[in-house]
Amino acid sequence: MGSRQVTSWHGKNITVAGLGVSGISAARALAGLGASVTVVDNGDGDAHRARAAELAEEGIEVRLGRLADGGHAGEVLPEGTDLVVTSPGWKPDSPLFAAAAAAGTDVVGDVEIAWLLREVGQERRAAAGAPRREPAPWLAITGTNGKTTTTQMLASILKAAGLRTAAVGNIGTPIIDVVLGEQEYDVLAVELSSYQLHWAPSLRVHSGAVLNLAPDHLDWHGSMEAYAADKGRIYEGNTVACVYNAADKATEDLVVEADVVEGCRAIGFTLGAPGPSMLGVVDGILVDRAFVENRQKNAQELAEVKDVDPPAPHNIANALAAAALARAFGVEPRAVRDGLRDFRPDAHRVAHVAEVGSVTYIDDSKATNTHAAEASLAAFEPVVWIAGGLAKGATFDELVQKSAKRLRGVVLIGADRALIADALARHAPEVPVVDLDRTDTGAMLAAVREAAALAEPGDTVLLAPACASMDMFANYNKRGDAFADAVRELAAGSTADTA
Repeated sequence: MGSRQVTSWHGKNITVAGLGVSGISAARALAGLGASVTVVDNGDGDAHRARAAELAEEGIEVRLGRLADGGHAGEVLPEGTDLVVTSPGWKPDSPLFAAAAAAGTDVVGDVEIAWLLREVGQERRAAAGAPRREPAPWLAITGTNGKTTTTQMLASILKAAGLRTAAVGNIGTPIIDVVLGEQEYDVLAVELSSYQLHWAPSLRVHSGAVLNLAPDHLDWHGSMEAYAADKGRIYEGNTVACVYNAADKATEDLVVEADVVEGCRAIGFTLGAPGPSMLGVVDGILVDRAFVENRQKNAQELAEVKDVDPPAPHNIANALAAAALARAFGVEPRAVRDGLRDFRPDAHRVAHVAEVGSVTYIDDSKATNTHAAEASLAAFEPVVWIAGGLAKGATFDELVQKSAKRLRGVVLIGADRALIADALARHAPEVPVVDLDRTDTGAMLAAVREAAALAEPGDTVLLAPACASMDMFANYNKRGDAFADAVRELAAGSTADTA
């Protein structure tokens, strides 16, 4: 059964892979449409059992952990499965998917299901008394870094334009729940990961953007080429605009390769002065030369750089991408400005923590790969850099080469800190490095104190680890919280010293 040929879910045997948020959302939605749903997951902890019990009360079968024959539930395709719906994190080479391929059974993701259920959602709302209308268009965003911030910026701009909208997808709200929910929307701002795009063959959005491309999740995709190809799926079938980063040729190449609707335009964004069909920056002003009359000669002012929080270069790029998608949807310039002014970034994204002894402390714990750390480092100078964690197969030579001139000093933490230390020794041997061989709860406080000792008045101490956090912390949020707590303790001690 090809997912794009589904006309009725009633009586279909659907296997949902994964008992997380998106898996539960898909299972409930499809069961509610009359499908016979089985959820499989290799986990078998207390949380898994609690979720399974809730679903069982709704008539949804759940198979967990190790099976009687010694195999695992998440590796065995239930007999008679018509379609597998996977959670985003499951790798393409999972045994379950190999079994599905051998049986001639399609595998899709939650985004694909949401796309296919848009008309169902409209029918439900019409039956409840809402006017019958077309499903809300999707403005979609992907990229190695900046997806969440850009999606939130876009939603803020759309709201400033008076449109009913929501930031959905990879950003946290299961998109199936939004598509089938009671709330009517004019347009959706949709964050999509490469995982989600991989499993969404039918997706055809109004306009899409790829913010940037750098090596990430290669253990999942298998190669940089496969990773880029999955990102590029966001452009397939675009009807109005394919938004690309003029500073990242790989994103423009994906536009060139995409099969779009006739008349769809390529729209670039740049931190410099824009050419025709681009958005960019001129004298501290964000300007549009894409969605204006006579774009060969004219430009439209959208906002000022100071309207963007924070006004770091990579965040200005995020704002331009969000503005391009909003303008593609017909949003007026004033709404772009007002939406950017209203927007406040999430925690741990280039967040100002405090100033202690004329040194500024910035938390960018969300910088979990080298591309994000490079963008963060480029926003400050001089910098005492706190870095390290789980490298996820990354190398650090290029990052250190590009950032060396900005570094006052470096404090290294985490399991793979030696990889960064080696890159520093090769490309920035004159930069002082403190290597903290600790993973205990006090390690971050020690790192902040070492950074403070290296810093001079006017410097920035920047937590931009370029690595994942799970060697020392539950997630990047906890790592950022630990940094902020350590800075506050440092500030309290500084105040006591001068009292």
